[in-house]
Amino acid sequence: MTPPLLEVRHLRVEFPTRHGTLVALDDISFDIAPGEILGVVGESGAGKSLTGAAIIGLLDPPGRVAGGEIRFEGRRIDNLPYEDMRRVRGRSIGAIFQDPLTSLNPLYTIGQQLVETMQAHLSIGAGEARRRAVRLLEETGIQAAEQRIDQYPHQFSGGMRQRVVIALALAAGPKLIVADEPTTALDVSIQAQIISLLKRLCKDHGAAVMLVTHDMGVIAETCDRVAVMYAGRIAEIGPVQDVIHAPAHPYTVGLMGSIPSMDDERERLLQIDGAMPRLNAIPGGCAFNPRCPKVFDRCRIERPDLLPAGHTRAACWLHDVRIEEAA
Repeated sequence: MTPPLLEVRHLRVEFPTRHGTLVALDDISFDIAPGEILGVVGESGAGKSLTGAAIIGLLDPPGRVAGGEIRFEGRRIDNLPYEDMRRVRGRSIGAIFQDPLTSLNPLYTIGQQLVETMQAHLSIGAGEARRRAVRLLEETGIQAAEQRIDQYPHQFSGGMRQRVVIALALAAGPKLIVADEPTTALDVSIQAQIISLLKRLCKDHGAAVMLVTHDMGVIAETCDRVAVMYAGRIAEIGPVQDVIHAPAHPYTVGLMGSIPSMDDERERLLQIDGAMPRLNAIPGGCAFNPRCPKVFDRCRIERPDLLPAGHTRAACWLHDVRIEEAA
């Protein structure tokens, strides 16, 4: 068995406020294997992006890791000093954000930013860094890379800027890419190209990916496994085909049911009633219980951990072996 590249164990993220401490992530645990693509999916406010930010050490203050640990290649990284974590970020872990304009400095050319990133993390000269930068831009599908490398971000379209950001994330040869909604700001016609590009490049470069998105279609096309998040916890995790075709958690069932199908004759899409709870109003027991069509008394009192549910694991009392045996 190959050891995991990334191990997240019982991660807890808190935000202290004047009215008390808000728990944004509560007891999050998962692994990512070398070369694997793990999708993280859920509604807005589920904690997907926050999980990625905690891993790369970019939590916005006053957010803090208040419990658990994050290990990369066996080394704990959640408690590293800022400068040490900055060296890990970029060299070992790359990041792609949903708005490429926030990742690119408008005052510097694309080439300057790629060269600076490479020289910050690799022992190479400016000439070799520039040659590598041109090759990366060509790999990401940017035509006439030799000329465009000296242009500024505003001279690129949204889709082209995202290609540059992918090149920037891969510049130092990281082993893990955290991609936070990398296609959200793009036209639908460009989204599939970017996802296909990211998948191919990471395979070519041997990088694992944590892909944060709210789009189950992207997950189905791209990922090996998927973690479904709800209210700061993992509701279900498992191989992507099992989660999509045989969801075990009622929330996952609702997510899958809300996706339109080309051969479906329903006039209305299914929907999950209610909304994601606010951090200061997360209900007791299972956080999904006010919206769950299969809720029973225990769900309102006890919070379930991830339980075996066929080929996946689901945080749902419906999969408690003791209940099944009693039945």
